[in-house]
Amino acid sequence: MNEKPNKSALNEKDGIPPPETFSAASLKKIVTSRKQQPSASELITGILNHDKVALSRAITLVESTNVAHLSKANEIINGCLPYANQSIRIGITGVPGVGKSTFIEAFGSYLTSLGKKVAVLAVDPSSTISHGSILGDKTRMEELVKDENAYIRPSASGETLGGVARKTRETIILCEAAGFDTIIIETVGVGQSETAVHSMVDFFLLLKISGAGDELQGIKRGIMEMADAIVINKADGDNINKAKLAKTEFNRALHLFPAKSSGWIPTVSTCSAYEKTGIDAVWETISRYMELVKTNDYFESKRQEQNQYWMIETINEQLKNNFYNHPEIISLIEESKKAVQNDEVSPFAAAQILLKKYFK
Repeated sequence: MNEKPNKSALNEKDGIPPPETFSAASLKKIVTSRKQQPSASELITGILNHDKVALSRAITLVESTNVAHLSKANEIINGCLPYANQSIRIGITGVPGVGKSTFIEAFGSYLTSLGKKVAVLAVDPSSTISHGSILGDKTRMEELVKDENAYIRPSASGETLGGVARKTRETIILCEAAGFDTIIIETVGVGQSETAVHSMVDFFLLLKISGAGDELQGIKRGIMEMADAIVINKADGDNINKAKLAKTEFNRALHLFPAKSSGWIPTVSTCSAYEKTGIDAVWETISRYMELVKTNDYFESKRQEQNQYWMIETINEQLKNNFYNHPEIISLIEESKKAVQNDEVSPFAAAQILLKKYFK
């Protein structure tokens, strides 16, 4: 007697047959392709062809602390340099919680809608204990990161001055060579990061929020003296009147500072990055500033001063790296630390001994 077909949902049916296993040759090819790194000339070509993958790989080399990567990184930078310096560099700072990431996403999206190509170099603070960094800017700027005309590169601040990534200056060159005409550098908003960013941008924007009690703190820290514009963010809902009041207070405070050598008078405005209001006015302010400084030749002279400054900074950085990586110093410095801890020698005398040893 023929058995009736089992129509139960629990009846097991033939599934999809398993795929054939990779051959040893195929696996070897995959592993080899992953291990092969593109040459400096290939990365330069990719960058000039606006390839974001090539750009990311090159920036990784530039940021690397591996001495073996230094010459390759320098070759890439030198190859891209003739195609750089064709952008507007904007520094954006503000205390944590002021809404920098939300503002940059709204501002960046507005610029790409105008046909601009925007690169965001966001520096995340590294832990002084674990030296780790969250690098969460791509998560916070989830809309901008999908924009074809935008590129977001979060970098760990490391132990550099004020949390500015050690190689941000070189990264700017690579982004410009890749065709990005607007470079936005976000600082961590703590310590002396503003000073370092100010030395590598054309326009310095200070974000503030009303009612946070940091108006006078901003004046004390001297950030306002560096700012080309102050923008009161989160001017929405119940904060609109507070933001207007803060705008008046900051306008009064600006009169306490001497005139800028650029001839520009800093402005104060309000915006809501959340509601995307007042963003266009920020760009209009930057455009007016650029028109002024390019007319009175301040733009070119400032760029030249910055180049000289970063040459000296690079020398200082390289000397420090060479010193701490010197084989004899590595062993001697541990002995010196113990001697200093045990009060056998003063810190200053120990430092002199180490420096004399190095320069011999």
